[in-house]
Order: sequence, then C-alpha cells, then structure tokens
Amino acid sequence: MKALFKPGPQAGFELVDRPEPRTGEFDVKIRVATTGICGTDLHIQAWDAWAQSTVSAPLIPGHEFYGEVVEIGDGVRDVKVGDKVSGEGHIVCGTCRNCRAGRRQMCIRTLSVGVQRDGAFAEYVVIPETNVWVHQDPAITPELGAIFDPLGNATHTALKFPLLGEDVLITGAGPIGLMAIAVARHAGARKIAITDVSAPRLELARKLGVDLAIDVSQMRIREAQAELGMREGFDIGLEMSGHPTALPEMIENMNHGGRIAMLGLPAAPIDIDWAKVVTHMLTLQGIYGREMFETWYAMSAMLMSNPVLHAGISSIVTDVLPATQWEAGFNEAKSGVGGKVVLDWSVF
Repeated sequence: MKALFKPGPQAGFELVDRPEPRTGEFDVKIRVATTGICGTDLHIQAWDAWAQSTVSAPLIPGHEFYGEVVEIGDGVRDVKVGDKVSGEGHIVCGTCRNCRAGRRQMCIRTLSVGVQRDGAFAEYVVIPETNVWVHQDPAITPELGAIFDPLGNATHTALKFPLLGEDVLITGAGPIGLMAIAVARHAGARKIAITDVSAPRLELARKLGVDLAIDVSQMRIREAQAELGMREGFDIGLEMSGHPTALPEMIENMNHGGRIAMLGLPAAPIDIDWAKVVTHMLTLQGIYGREMFETWYAMSAMLMSNPVLHAGISSIVTDVLPATQWEAGFNEAKSGVGGKVVLDWSVF
C-alpha cells in the first residue's frame, strides 16, 4: 500500500510502498478515503523536541481520518464490513483506575494512533473495534468525516461548561477554535468573541457567525468587551492557541467566577496572575482529546439535528488535495492562514 512514512528519527516524510497492516482478532481494517492534517503531524514532520520525546519511529503518522471497513477480526461484534467510519485516536489500556471507572479519556497508559503506532496517512489503517466510530448519518461526507477528531476536541472544550446565555471568549481562530464558534452558538451562547492575528482566519470566523473577530495586533480584548456592550467580563473562556499571552489576557477579562477550558498546548511556561485566579474565583480546566465516547455522540447528534452547524463545520475544510500532493498540503497547513487541510487517498 502507499503510505506517508517516517523511516527514522529525522525530519520529513516519504511517500512509499509499505506492507498492509494485519487485522488482529479484535481489530478492524479500514480503507482510508480522507485524512486531516493536524498540528501534531506538523510536529512529527519537523521532528522537533516534542516529537523526539514522544514519537516512536519508524512510523506511519496520521490520526484524523474517514474510510470504509474492509476486514474485521473474528472477535469483532458490532462493526461490519462496508461501514463508513472515523476513529478515536487514543487507544487505552482498559484496566487502570480511570478506564475501569469509565473515564477512558484519562487512561494513564494511552497510546496514540499515528504517534506511538502506525496511523492513517496510508491506504489502510488498523485500529481496535473499540476505537471505531460508525457513521449512521449519510450526510457525513468524506471531508467532514476526516475531521471528527478535531471536531471532538472543539466539542469537548466548548461543552465542558454550560454555555446557555453566557458570553464566550475563544483565543485562537485555528480550525478547532473556528469549530468551537459553531458549537458554542448551537449550545446557546449569548455573545461570542474570538481572537487571532490572521486576517483570513478572522474572516472565516465572521462567516461562522461570531459576534466579534478580534485582531489582537490591533485591538485589546478589553476594548472588544466595550464594543460588544458587555458590562462585566466573559463568563466562559476557551483557550485554543497555546500562545503565551493568550491565557494571561483571558484571565484579565473574565467575570468573577468565570470558567476557562484550556485545549491549546503552550510551547513554553506562561506567567499567570494567580492572585487574580484566586480572588476572582476562576476555574481553569485542562482538556485533552475527547470524552470517550460521550463527545462522539454529542457531535454526531448536533450535526444530524442542526443543518446550520453542519454547513458551518463543513466550511472549515478549505483545502482538499490528493495524497500525492501531501507536501503542498502540509505547507498550506503550516501557513496558518486557512482552515482545515484534508488529503484524498482515493487517488491510489
């Protein structure tokens, strides 16, 4: 099969022929149709410090995908050949305290598809049946199915705290931040503001119906509050950027008792006014991945019931390229100016 491959601990990928993965007793083999390019994949391609400390090479990367089941193991019970599926990329042990308590997203032995085991930048990928999400809605296109993983991140973050009637600040208008606009609107947020410095991404945010898209190179968040007619601070913060100035400025503009869900991974330590966190009684909640599988049920139900949300999330895919043009796709994803980039594997 054709696959993007990292042969060893160095920068770059190669599009090469690799053996098809074998299907174990409780596994499912999927013919990959589409894959999303994630920031994690960019780190792996660059072979930066994070990748060197986390990734097991040689490796086929890729964890955001949509495809069709072509083979199942003898122990597979519910997934069928021909099912259209995406996959939960975190493979858990099933026996640690959190797994046994039903908190699988908190497993202490999590392995990630495309990071510690071969992933979906290939014609075929094999994952356990327990990680397969079968799409019941025929309106899920291959492009939309390819971004269920990051949509799950956005959904998990946005729905961590109740949003009905609340004023929401999102920092970072990358694809996940953009998705969070649509989810927050669906969940009943009152005012939604988002920050970035990329004019194209802020324009995408406006098209998704954000109340104010803030270019933080030109305007501070406190000025934006006045423009929105807000008398007090934001009720809910969704930190999606990992930028070192984003969280401190968010904290400065939260209402007393405000709640912050943090998905963005900072590349360096961040100085925080902890006295303000204490005296303003703020809540800071880290978010990693998706709740297994409550988040998957929630996002599928939202997409099925809300055509506006479906159209909005679909519009975040701004580039679809054949997998043979993977380098152009990675360069577009690295540029940080557009939405989600998807590779089409049906070309092989």
